[in-house]
Amino acid sequence: MTEAASTTDRAGTLTLGGASGRWVLAAVVLGSGMTLLDGTVVNVALPTIGKDLGATLAGLQWTINAYTLTLAALILLGGSLGDRFGRRKLFMIGTVWFALASLLCGIAPSIEMLIGARALQGVGGALLTPGSLALIQASFASRDRARAIGVWSGLGGIAGALGPLLGGWLVDAVSWRWVFFINLPLAALVIVVAARHVPESRGESVSGGFDVAGAVLGAVGLAGVTYALIAAGGSHPDITAVCVSGVVGLAAFAGFVVTERRSPHPMLPPRLFANRQFTAANLVTFAVYAALGGLFFFLVLELQTEAGYSPLASGTALLPITVIMLALSERAGRLAERIGPRIPMTVGPAISAVGLLLMTRIGADASYVADVLPAVCVFALGLAATVAPLTATVLGAADIRLAGTASGVNNAVARAAGLLAVAALPLMAGLSGDDYEDPAAFGHGFRVAVVICAGMLVVGSLLAWFGIRSDVLRETPEEPVKPVPPCKHYCAIGAPPLQCGVRPPTGEAGEAGEAAGGGPGMRKDAPPGA
Repeated sequence: MTEAASTTDRAGTLTLGGASGRWVLAAVVLGSGMTLLDGTVVNVALPTIGKDLGATLAGLQWTINAYTLTLAALILLGGSLGDRFGRRKLFMIGTVWFALASLLCGIAPSIEMLIGARALQGVGGALLTPGSLALIQASFASRDRARAIGVWSGLGGIAGALGPLLGGWLVDAVSWRWVFFINLPLAALVIVVAARHVPESRGESVSGGFDVAGAVLGAVGLAGVTYALIAAGGSHPDITAVCVSGVVGLAAFAGFVVTERRSPHPMLPPRLFANRQFTAANLVTFAVYAALGGLFFFLVLELQTEAGYSPLASGTALLPITVIMLALSERAGRLAERIGPRIPMTVGPAISAVGLLLMTRIGADASYVADVLPAVCVFALGLAATVAPLTATVLGAADIRLAGTASGVNNAVARAAGLLAVAALPLMAGLSGDDYEDPAAFGHGFRVAVVICAGMLVVGSLLAWFGIRSDVLRETPEEPVKPVPPCKHYCAIGAPPLQCGVRPPTGEAGEAGEAAGGGPGMRKDAPPGA
């Protein structure tokens, strides 16, 4: 028996108590944790990267957005490729791709090279990220699947929590380049474990083509609008380039909508949005994650530029967010199951908005205990109340057969929201050029930006209150048993009406069926038991 055959046979039978199950979980946690770590570790290094490579604020925006752009545009396509060609295979290809792109980031001699390498990193992340959860879903027995996903989520959160702390330490102790080099040993370990212990799986019922046109149009739309927003905020913007890229981006988005409606295999199935709860939950996602993306871009810059914190101190300052999230997210999920998600999804963003308004007190020589910590804790309490109910609502509102696609769509919406926020907020806050090196100018822009982010959270709160039902997470009652439609053969005389609504003929036709051995009153072509 070949390795591929043997691994396929094991799919769907692993348990958390077995060694094989623990190895699979280790591989996917390390792989997805690597991308989560990279997502938080880079923000802390931005000021140092900018000074070392002589980058403008736009260069720092693209350092974040080049990765987010390709990841958001291709993550759904990456999931489809894994279903078709093998989830383990795509997971491993994505891991290798991500590692090589990380190496290019670490040796980049200029900000332009770094931005290009970050875009390649996003492609690797789009191949790697969908596969991690899909492998758990396909490999574990149903009774252990929820627990495995819980462990994956919790350990992934710890990886994200370590990002700012690890990034700050690497920047202070060694170099910002090690923020990217740290991915290489992690990727090597993932490849070894996945090759030896992770079973291959595919979507056996997957058929048809790929929505390549949708992926291309989505990427062009995001790139065009993002470029226009970032370029418009430059010191001396090229108005022609801004207008052309903006028009191209908007036209690509329009083409994307048309393509998804007409494609036989759409990357973003329009029928998902026929469910008003799913649509409302994704609108809340967009508002909340736009605020999060903007905040995390600005906050670490503010702490280092105006407040005078070191990279390590600014990374450590964000640690309470993850600690509170890990402590309270599960409880928030249980509360949403008991009382419904509407109230947590309304109250949570409103509390986070209060935390952002408290952050306007952060300035020159800000006290961590008096100015930073209270704001961060209030923000984190609201976030903990929001995220688990929001995720549960997205999945609960979708048809169970489309749960994987619904999760991928929501992930893409969240990434796109952060992408556009990082592109637009510096323009809205009046920041450009090397303002991130000017404490007074950046401090003023930071306070404008966090007020705008607080407004987006209030919008998310209102969308939840008016758009989300409290009963969306309740189990859907079983549909009543429908009567069996009339069979195309004649059943036995005296059959109950629900078994067959067609009465058999009498006389010659019935006698012919009986003579053929079909039983009294049956046609000779009736199947046994009809």
